[in-house]
Amino acid sequence: MNGKVKIGLMGLGTVGTGVVRLVESFQEDLFKQTGSSLEISRILIKNPDKKRSIYVHPDKLTTNPDDLIYDDEIEVVIEVMGGIEPARTYILEAFENGKHVVTANKDLLAAHGDELLRKAAEKGCDLFYEASVAGGIPILKTVVEGFSSDRITQIMGIVNGTTNYILTKMTQEGLPFEQVLREAQELGYAEPDPTSDVEGLDAARKMAILATLGFHVGMKWDDVACKGISEVTQEDIRYGKQLGYTMKLIGIAKRDDDCVEVSVEPTFVANSHPIANVNDVFNAVYVYGEAVGETMFYGPGAGELPTATAVLSDLVTVVKNSKLGINGREMAFPYHEKRLKSPEQIFAKYFVRLIVQDESGVLARIAKLMAENEISLEKVLQEPYGKEDAELIIVTHSASKASIERFLEEVQEFHIVKELKSCYRVEGGE
Repeated sequence: MNGKVKIGLMGLGTVGTGVVRLVESFQEDLFKQTGSSLEISRILIKNPDKKRSIYVHPDKLTTNPDDLIYDDEIEVVIEVMGGIEPARTYILEAFENGKHVVTANKDLLAAHGDELLRKAAEKGCDLFYEASVAGGIPILKTVVEGFSSDRITQIMGIVNGTTNYILTKMTQEGLPFEQVLREAQELGYAEPDPTSDVEGLDAARKMAILATLGFHVGMKWDDVACKGISEVTQEDIRYGKQLGYTMKLIGIAKRDDDCVEVSVEPTFVANSHPIANVNDVFNAVYVYGEAVGETMFYGPGAGELPTATAVLSDLVTVVKNSKLGINGREMAFPYHEKRLKSPEQIFAKYFVRLIVQDESGVLARIAKLMAENEISLEKVLQEPYGKEDAELIIVTHSASKASIERFLEEVQEFHIVKELKSCYRVEGGE
């Protein structure tokens, strides 16, 4: 790659528009970093008649992917279309034609990352995807390169800005989930169909990518235990506040004795933990290394320019690798066997909210059942609920997921227990 590097851009939505803006605005900086001028020569779009927030010469626009994939002058393809197909097919064809690829496609990487990486290596091409996780936070390079001399034991964080915005508004303004979701959609933070965000699927895909890179294990997104925020209520949040917790959708990946657990779920985080104060659409990721200890990375998790910045960072790396003659040699392949923890091996604290009869001996009977399941109490809160019942809120000490599941099943068989309202994981506060 000498002189001018021609780039094919697949997609001209929010991120694609940001990429065009940055490439045009930062030409001098990009040239000084790479020794080449960078030009987006062709852009694949769906609708030529769509009004756009940036002017692009019509000659650069095409609806035919072959105009990018089979153009010998194009050396790098940037894919920001989203979705698994046809993006997967286009990228594989790009590798077959010797083109390097930069993508922001978390869905594709979480489902077919290993296949794409191996094809890229086979063809001597680069595949980079920093923008697929946490937007403008350079977390993937940090995990792969910054921790290359350490052993990562845990990755935990907020990796979805939409749900963080919703939970922030619910917590700070006391608004119900449905109302805040509508507001998030009006502001463009949530899609018309918000399922991927609010049910945790987006975060699960990102955590699968982080776990794959951090633990060198081939994780798929369906290996991630996933629960969304659509059932979180104001009552849950209020009782959490009373006990010193803030509700967040947290992704957790842990490795112990070569066994891995990865989950995404609404979690009560102790107010003393910095992640409890990460609000609105911001993301934060904690990485724990055996040598370095705890590190935190914070920043905007989405948006046109933050995400486009991550794309351009990868693009610069591709050009530099070409000049060094090392394209296709930096692939982070999984090399450990995937061994997922069983419920007996997964330990955490839990918040449990029950509706019970308001009479003497109830707590004693529930505590006895907890003890029989090897669960101990850390905190208890009881509030009136109607004329004859009470709300009983329990926070446990660390217990196995299997023990908690058995306890929840058995406690609902007690005639004194009217309803299991909620159960959430608890992090921090030790």
